[in-house]
Amino acid sequence: HGGGAFSGKDPTKVDRSASYAARWVAKSLVKSNLCKRCLVQLSYAIGVPYPLSVYVNSYGTVADGMTDHDLVEVVKKNFDLRPGCIVRDLNLKRPIMRKTAAYGHFGRDDPDFSWEKPKELAWSQNI
Repeated sequence: HGGGAFSGKDPTKVDRSASYAARWVAKSLVKSNLCKRCLVQLSYAIGVPYPLSVYVNSYGTVADGMTDHDLVEVVKKNFDLRPGCIVRDLNLKRPIMRKTAAYGHFGRDDPDFSWEKPKELAWSQNI
């Protein structure tokens, strides 16, 4: 079960939980009208609780007066991206993973898929 595959991994494995968190972050940024679309990348190292890197690319769709770096700051202020906090905030220990085995993990309107529900973000122009 190595290499970034989700199948067989429980939600405490950062391969799975951080993918859900990145989706949650991206949907939240778009829903807040901070950008029209974006890519969110998170990188982790074994034994290090916080991500080594948080990267956001809005493909040039960031809101007027903001930059992609500003989006990263919004992410850091609104999300605790430590693996245990992701599991807690997205309530990933529920028995819902079987549903992800067919038809994918993302883009589904299923109330159990908490990563598909955007978070209300707090931010200001003076990030």
